[in-house]
Amino acid sequence: MRGSPQNTGSLSNQHVDKVVVECSAAGGEENREGERRRLPKLKNPAKIWKNRKQQNHKHNADDELDREEEQQREEQLEEVSRKLILREEQLFSQDSPCELEVDQLQKDFEALRLQISMAVHNTFTSSSSFSSSSSSSSSPSSGQLEVLRSAVASIQQQEVQDRRWTGSLEEQVPEWRPQKFQSAHHGLLQKMVESRLMKASEEDCGGAEGLSSPVKRQVCCMGRRVKEDLLTVVRTVKDCYPPQVDIMNLYAGLYHQNFSSRLTELAAAGLEADDCGYLLFWTNHCYPHDILNHEELQGNIKTACLGSLLLQDQLDRLEDQYLSHKEDKVKLWLNAALRRDEQSWTSSAPELIDQYCFSPLAVDVIQVMDSSLNELSCVIRDQSKAQRITAHLEIFLSSYKKSVEEFVKGNHRNVCSVIKAQLVCELQFRDYITTMTGSLSEEQRCRCVNTLSALKDCGYRCLTAPIHTQLKVCFTHLWTSVWLDGSLPVVDSLLDSLNQQLMDLTDLKPDCRQALLSVLHQDVVLKYVKRMMKSRMKSREQQVGGAQRMIEDTRKFNEFFNERGCSESLWLGELLCSLAEIVRLQDPGSIQLEMVSVARRFPDLSDAHVSALLSLKTGLTAADVRSIRRSVEENRLADVSTNHNPLFFSKVKVKWINNKINQMGLKT
Repeated sequence: MRGSPQNTGSLSNQHVDKVVVECSAAGGEENREGERRRLPKLKNPAKIWKNRKQQNHKHNADDELDREEEQQREEQLEEVSRKLILREEQLFSQDSPCELEVDQLQKDFEALRLQISMAVHNTFTSSSSFSSSSSSSSSPSSGQLEVLRSAVASIQQQEVQDRRWTGSLEEQVPEWRPQKFQSAHHGLLQKMVESRLMKASEEDCGGAEGLSSPVKRQVCCMGRRVKEDLLTVVRTVKDCYPPQVDIMNLYAGLYHQNFSSRLTELAAAGLEADDCGYLLFWTNHCYPHDILNHEELQGNIKTACLGSLLLQDQLDRLEDQYLSHKEDKVKLWLNAALRRDEQSWTSSAPELIDQYCFSPLAVDVIQVMDSSLNELSCVIRDQSKAQRITAHLEIFLSSYKKSVEEFVKGNHRNVCSVIKAQLVCELQFRDYITTMTGSLSEEQRCRCVNTLSALKDCGYRCLTAPIHTQLKVCFTHLWTSVWLDGSLPVVDSLLDSLNQQLMDLTDLKPDCRQALLSVLHQDVVLKYVKRMMKSRMKSREQQVGGAQRMIEDTRKFNEFFNERGCSESLWLGELLCSLAEIVRLQDPGSIQLEMVSVARRFPDLSDAHVSALLSLKTGLTAADVRSIRRSVEENRLADVSTNHNPLFFSKVKVKWINNKINQMGLKT
C-alpha cells in the first residue's frame, strides 16, 4: 500500500477521518471522474490575463457580469484548495495512482498557484482597472480583499499539507510536494515591492513637481510610495492574513530593504549638495518620523529591527558633505549681511519704525540662523553637530562688535542714531541666544553673551558720555558744607540736566531705553557711593546730617527713574538707605548689626568695602573696627547663590583703603 501523509498535528484527526471516508465512498474510476467534474474548473492563465485586458476596454453589462462571475470563482480559491488536497489524499492512498489523474492534479495545482499569485499581485490595484499600473496607489476593493483572504487561506492549507507529507518515504510523496506556497508568496511580495518602487522612481507623483532636481523627485516619489503602500497594508490588507504571518512587518521589511538599496545607489553615485541634504532629510527625518511613526503605523511595525536606511559610514560622509556646504553658505550670508549694514551707517540715517531707530541686521541674521538650524535638525542625526553652524554666529558677533567700536571711534555725525539702531539689534540677538536650546553649547552661549555685553557697553558709553561728564561735575560737591546745609541743590541740578539730555533718547526703542536708564541709575548710585566713601565727616552732626541728606537724595533718584519705567532698579534706593543708616548710627553694636545686614544682602561687599565705610565713623576705636569686620566675615551667607541682588560693590574700587588700614593698625 502507498503510504498516506503523516499527521504532523497541523490538521485535526477529524479531518483525516473525513478524508478517508470521502475517499472510500468515492469508489472507482467513475466516482473519481464525477468528483472532478463537480470541482470548479480553473481557468487557463493566459486566458485569464486576456479576459482582464479586454475588461479594461469594455464597459457594457455583459463584461460586468463576466467579471462578477470570474470574481465569484476566484473567491472559491479556499474551497478549490481544500478539494485538491482531498483528491491528493485519495489518489495517493492507492497502490498505483493513475498517471493521467496525477498529471491532471498537478496541472490543477499549478492553476491554483497562478490564481493565488494573481490575487496577491492585485493587492495594491484598484478593482476598476485590473490592468492599471502596478504602481497605482488605489486601495483594493472589498471584492478583491475577499479574493486575497481566500488566497491566503489556500496558502495556509497548502503549507499544512506540505508538513503532513514531511517524513514520508520519498517514493510515496507527490512530486509537487512540498509546494512551498508561502515561500513563493514571500518571493512574489519581494518582486512586487521592487517593481512598485522602481516604477515610482520613474514616474512623477503629486507634489514632487516643485522639487528642483530629478534626484529629489525620485526620492520623494519612492518615499511616498512606501508610505501609501504601508498604510494600505495596515488599513485593509493586514486583516486578510493570519497573525502568525505578521504581514505588516513582512511588508515593512521588504519596503525598507528596497528603499534602502535605492538610496544607497543614489548616494554612491555622488550627489550635489542640495540633493545630499534632501536624501539625508528623508533618511533621518521623513522616513523614521513621518512614515514609521505615522499614527496608524505606530505600534504595528518593529522599527528597532529595521535600522537606518543608510549605513553609518555613508551617513557620516553625506552629513559631512552637507555640513561643509551649509557652513560655507551661512558664513557667506552673515558676512554679506554685516557688510550691507556697515555701508548703511555712513551712507544714510537709520530706518525709523514706529518712530524708533531700527536696523534689519539682527532680523536678517536670525532668519539665516533659524532656517539653517531648522533644516539641520531634520537632516542631521547628532544635533551637537549644529555647533559647526552656530560657531559662525559667534564669529559674526565678534566681528560685529569690532565694527561698531571702530565706527564709534570715527566720531561720525550720525553716530548716536546708528548706535540706537544697533542697541535694538543687540537686544534681539540677546533674546535669540538666551532662548536658543540644543544648538549652542554653554561655552558658545557664554562667549556670545559676553560679546553682546561688550557691544551694549560700547553703545551705552557713546549715548551717555555727556551725562557722565555732568555727573562728574555735580558730584564734586557731595559731602561739602553747601550740600549738607542744602544751599546747593546738587541732586536737583543733576536730575534736571539728566532730564534734558534724555530727551535725545526719544527715538530709542522703549525696551532699549528702559535698559539704558536702569544702567544709568546704577551708574549714578555707584558714583554717589564712591564719592561718599572718599569723604571725611569729622563730627557726629555732620554724619547725622549727611545721612538725612542721603535719604532725601535717594527719594529723588527713585522718583526720577521710577517715573521713567526703571522699577527693577529700585533696589539701589534700599542700598543707599542702608548705607545712610550706617553713617547715622553711632553705637558700635548697632553699626555692626547694620553692616552684617548689608553684607548678607550684597555678598560682593568685601572687607575693603567694610573698612572704607567704617573709616567714615570717626568715633569708632580700632578695637570696634576689628570686631565689626570680624562679625561681618563670620555672618556672611554660606551659599551666595540664594541671594538674587545684582552685583554692586564689586564695581566700587577701594584699593586705596588697604594702605589706610595698614597705617591705622586695623589688620585683624
